[in-house]
Amino acid sequence: MIKLSKKDQPMRIPIILLFTTSTLQLNGQTNYGINPVTKAQYNAILKTNPETELVDLERFIPGIVLDIRYATKNNFTGEKIYTLAKAYARKPVAEALKAAQADFNQRGYAIKIYDGFRPYSATVKFYEIMKGDTTYVASPYKGSRHNRGCAVDMTIVDLKTKLELKMPSGYDAMQKEPWPSTPILDPIVRKNRDTLISVMEKNGFKVYQTEWWHFDFVGWERFDVMNIDFVELEKIKRR
Repeated sequence: MIKLSKKDQPMRIPIILLFTTSTLQLNGQTNYGINPVTKAQYNAILKTNPETELVDLERFIPGIVLDIRYATKNNFTGEKIYTLAKAYARKPVAEALKAAQADFNQRGYAIKIYDGFRPYSATVKFYEIMKGDTTYVASPYKGSRHNRGCAVDMTIVDLKTKLELKMPSGYDAMQKEPWPSTPILDPIVRKNRDTLISVMEKNGFKVYQTEWWHFDFVGWERFDVMNIDFVELEKIKRR
């Protein structure tokens, strides 16, 4: 992500540490020099700037498919990170993603989302799991584009069967195969990756340099890092 964040090989830490980190961050405290936007601050900002709204992608984009890995144990941490299997993005990001979905639909495909907005506390967890190595996870000293509601992890599926198209690797694979610059011999996989990247970049996103599935919204700098739990976010939306 422009100074592009780094991520690396996962290492487990005790569950008690995960919960301790989450509690600290959700109480608005930080040890990394960032004061992320809280639920109360988000409500105040939203009143004056509707563009900052976190949009529920499943409700906003017809036919989008969700596979929110961090709401399950099927992710690189082996732990459940999110309270709900939801995907959110800032309003302009959601609108750009909706336009991309229309383009994919014309080609017989649909978007599948692995992750969208990510609370800052999750970024802290990932960083501490990786013991400060930022080859494949974002630094909490800067926050990630996910924390700003301006990044999506995704793939594309067949519009009829909803089966994923074959890509160079699985999601969150931590090796060079996922790098968009890595040469691909299989013509089908190469075509699938190229289609994904070209359609997303046409619609206002930039692929991340080490992850074919990660796309940053062009204009992410306008938005703040946030730390809002999904349950709290849903309460705001039901008012």
